[in-house]
Amino acid sequence: MSSRWIADRMHQIDASGIRKVFDLAANMTDPINLSIGQPHFDTPQPIKQALKQAVDDGHNAYSQTQGIRPLLETLQSHIDETYGHEDRSVFVSSGTSGALMLALCTLVGPGDEVIIFDPYFVMYKHLTRLAGGVPVLIDTYPDFRIDIDKVAAAITDRTKVILFNSPGNPTGYVAAEEEIRALAELAAARDVALISDEIYRAFCYDETFLSPARWNDQTIVIDGFSKSHSMTGWRVGWCHGPTEIMQQMIKLQQFTFVCAPHPVQWAALKAWSVDVSEHVQEYHQKRDFMLRELESDFEIHGADGAFYVFAKSPQGTGTEFVTRAIDNNLLIIPGNVFSEHDTHFRVSYAAEDQTLERGVEVLKRLAQS
Repeated sequence: MSSRWIADRMHQIDASGIRKVFDLAANMTDPINLSIGQPHFDTPQPIKQALKQAVDDGHNAYSQTQGIRPLLETLQSHIDETYGHEDRSVFVSSGTSGALMLALCTLVGPGDEVIIFDPYFVMYKHLTRLAGGVPVLIDTYPDFRIDIDKVAAAITDRTKVILFNSPGNPTGYVAAEEEIRALAELAAARDVALISDEIYRAFCYDETFLSPARWNDQTIVIDGFSKSHSMTGWRVGWCHGPTEIMQQMIKLQQFTFVCAPHPVQWAALKAWSVDVSEHVQEYHQKRDFMLRELESDFEIHGADGAFYVFAKSPQGTGTEFVTRAIDNNLLIIPGNVFSEHDTHFRVSYAAEDQTLERGVEVLKRLAQS
């Protein structure tokens, strides 16, 4: 029987809860879609043109595993100027999800523990298990702040990694400087690897973005172009950290993804010089609109960055509230996709203003009914 052939690790990975919501909504007509975690604007034209030019110029074979030299030099120059670390090198990954998988498989062995903050990006727990690790979840409800004493208490002799994400998905929470610095210094003091997922770095609305690498020169940073430049389908990210770790991740990339898509790397080089501040400002305004419309009917914390509102269900579980929303043609994501709790739901405001207006009308009506 074919089920015998499936590895045990696959039974520890659930099908995406987001996919299940999409399945529920398959028969919806003209849905109000506030579920998708990607920018609603198209890839800027100069980047698209650079991709076409790269294809026409014959950049269609494999690149070096670590990435094309011009992009590496551009990224390395930025990293050196930003951090000034003696030992911090970069490589180009096949998306940020690819970099995350490489990092965890490089650092985590069977039985090793990975500290993850709940709520969490949906991949964190599953990729930890794929690497053979054990997710150790730290509850951050109700306000999603990091309690450094909880983190310190959770570290054991099996702890290998702390996974940090700010601005965060699904909460939109941007950690304060004192939280980030304390976490960075704790990881250094306890000799635990700190992975900082910074894919939403461009989308900080109320404070300046800060990376834990500022206080911990061993921090492994994962970044990319997917969210800032609306290149989610292009699969190009970048990762920087201690050279020894980067070399191990590059070795693993050689035998998995091989390289990031070659012509896309040339487009990413162009993307580096494309100003996206107008889109960031647009999302800032959308965030303000969502909070202004929803705060009187929902308990909301976070929403300081990225493009998400993670709201508490005003009655019943998050799943029950989402089911009611879908019955009203509104597509949102239940919080238990991202959490051990089923109390919240995620709304993405990466959508046209008219769609947001329709969505908040439904949400307010459901909350008040």
